[in-house]
Amino acid sequence: MSYSFLFKYIIIGDTAVGKSCLLLQFTDKRFRSDHDLTIGVEFGAKAILVNGKAIHLQIWDTAGQESFRSITRAYYRGAVGALLVFDMTRRSSFASLHKWLEETRNNGNPEMVILLVANKCDLDSERTVTREEALEFAEANQLQYIETSAKTGVNVEEAFTIVGREIVNRIDNGEIDPCQHFGIKVGQEFKKNSMSKGCSC
Repeated sequence: MSYSFLFKYIIIGDTAVGKSCLLLQFTDKRFRSDHDLTIGVEFGAKAILVNGKAIHLQIWDTAGQESFRSITRAYYRGAVGALLVFDMTRRSSFASLHKWLEETRNNGNPEMVILLVANKCDLDSERTVTREEALEFAEANQLQYIETSAKTGVNVEEAFTIVGREIVNRIDNGEIDPCQHFGIKVGQEFKKNSMSKGCSC
């Protein structure tokens, strides 16, 4: 498949917040209520269109359990985008966000684009974290914020696209050099356009 860029994402957050279900809904448009806990890391891929550019996404779904944390850390450095997920009906998963964000910023690239995702918005009547609280956390940590439902598909595609759009914008603005980032692979479309402008990766 011809593409401008390949971006590597990771999905992080506590266990059972719906990380694997978000990935499955995004890649396959389906939901599994009996999804087993992720052991180590799972993988998914999908192509999207951002600002007229074909983007291929490679997405690493990481285990939330503490026992797999050392495995998970190995994937931070190779990612340019991250979905930081919590369960809006489980306050403990929101309380863990500081820990996840610190680990991401300590182990990942400083240019990594991170989106805060409140999952399970189909259970809004059961939420224990208000939208205002989540927005306050996002703003305090310079993150964008979205509420999704892996079950119904609400905002799932948009969540992955928001991250891709921000990465493309930063490439276009010169904030990210796609030729020097572990989480980005430059495709033939970008190479052809770059060569026509007199530059190359």
